[in-house]
Amino acid sequence: MPKVKSFAFFFSVLILLPFTFYLLPFTILASHCPASDLDCQIQELQKEIDAFKPAHEKNKTELANLKKQVDGIKSRITSISTQLNGLEKDIQEREENLGLREELFEEKTKRHYMVLRQHDPLAPFILADSAIDLLRQLTIRQRIVEQDQEDILQIAEDIQTLEKDRESLKTNKASLQVAQGKLDKNAQFLAGEVAKVEKYIAGLSSKQQGLIAQKLASLNLPTSLGAGPLLCTDDRKLDPGFSPGFAFFTYGIPHRVGLNQYGAYGRANAGQNYQQILNAYFEGVSFEKKPNISLTVKGYEVMPLETYLLGIYEMPESWPLEALKAQAIAARSYAWAYTGGGGKEICTTQACQVYKGGNKGGNWEVAVKATEGEVLVSGGEVVTAWYASTFGGYALTSSDVGWSSRPWTKRLQDTTGGIGNFGDLNEKAYDKSSPCFYAAQGYRKEYAKSAWLKSGEVADIVNVIKLGKSDGGTQKHLSQPDKPNPDGTDTWDAARVRQELSSRGISPYNNVSNISVSDWDTGIGKTNSVSVSGDGGQETFSGEEFKSFFNLRAPANIQIVGPLYNIERR
Repeated sequence: MPKVKSFAFFFSVLILLPFTFYLLPFTILASHCPASDLDCQIQELQKEIDAFKPAHEKNKTELANLKKQVDGIKSRITSISTQLNGLEKDIQEREENLGLREELFEEKTKRHYMVLRQHDPLAPFILADSAIDLLRQLTIRQRIVEQDQEDILQIAEDIQTLEKDRESLKTNKASLQVAQGKLDKNAQFLAGEVAKVEKYIAGLSSKQQGLIAQKLASLNLPTSLGAGPLLCTDDRKLDPGFSPGFAFFTYGIPHRVGLNQYGAYGRANAGQNYQQILNAYFEGVSFEKKPNISLTVKGYEVMPLETYLLGIYEMPESWPLEALKAQAIAARSYAWAYTGGGGKEICTTQACQVYKGGNKGGNWEVAVKATEGEVLVSGGEVVTAWYASTFGGYALTSSDVGWSSRPWTKRLQDTTGGIGNFGDLNEKAYDKSSPCFYAAQGYRKEYAKSAWLKSGEVADIVNVIKLGKSDGGTQKHLSQPDKPNPDGTDTWDAARVRQELSSRGISPYNNVSNISVSDWDTGIGKTNSVSVSGDGGQETFSGEEFKSFFNLRAPANIQIVGPLYNIERR
């Protein structure tokens, strides 16, 4: 007979998992600084930040450990749920069987009682024809009595076991619900606390953010293929003349929303048609035909929409026809939505979409005419079908990049199969043929015009992160030393930063021996954490935190330009 499996130990362990929370005091003290004295206000806030920083660091550690446990625990919960469901079905079947056996139990009990009451011990001796017949009758009667006794005892035991199993099932189901609720509640709470503090303490000044924006703009990364040639360089092929060296490679270039142009190229080469391509990049859209409206193009006369499309220069004419068709529909949809069906002027640069006039001809003209009037529609409206040259294997929603939410944008792992590591991504991404798919952005005139950084330079960036986090009042001094300070004060060089750390009892780095991405989200394409080791010990920073300070401190215009990046060593 099946026995109920005991889950008491599992639940006792699960419910008592060491989810320790350190509540953080988010009460901002009244400021005693003049409204115009931002430095004073920052210093006051920093005092409050310092009060909860130790708790925040513990919470980050707890969250990191919790994330590693969640998947395993959820898998075990699923397994246990399956076992409980099977046990419940088994109990139901046993209940049905025991319904019949209980009737038998009653009958046998009654019969056994009657046998005992009515049995005449002299009857066999009187009725038997011989001694042998007498022995046979006595043996049969004894066996009947013994069998009845065994059956009665077994049925009674089964009924008792069933009742215990019912109670155990009820207890285990309740414990499972408690365990799941506790796990979800703890994970959500702790993640929320960490997120709030990260946002609170990691902010740079508006002027420093402006400096980072200037560095990014100086890279001249085109938003789409029509905005200019992709000049990304694979720094792995460049020798800076020193070793060890470290370079920070970003996957893709902004903005990663809508149609991935190099992704369309890869998908077309894989045999997908234009509708399959567009459905891959846009959520819940349909294809509809629209009339050939008149369009006002900046610097040009009013013209029909289909004539305008012939002069769009957003994708090489030599690319596969299905990719060109997808681009033609995206461009037509964008123009229609941007102008409100022709009621507004459209520009000719990458701020809208690149238009050079005339007829580009070739396969581009074929693609435009083959899809004449065709647009993407969502909720009865033509969509503003954004596109960009290279996504780095991942598409994002409009809200992911700080734009207004659009239901037809989507997160997408833009690959031919599952991704477990960076090697998989480099091999399977549809846009892997783009020169900007995986590149270190920015360079210096020296060191082979590369983005390679020396060990000491990386150590300085790490020191800046540690100092900025330990004392927010120092951040205005931590911009890159080779450019004017955006806050109009002195910029501390590497030696001064090390000195400031030491004065606060924090061990600085002189050199970094290794730095790597220690965790990244293969589902949405985001670097979660960066780990560093060197003569200052070992440190781990969040991916966003590291990127912010790296972009502020790194020399020249060297930048990490997206959410997913990796670190190369030579």
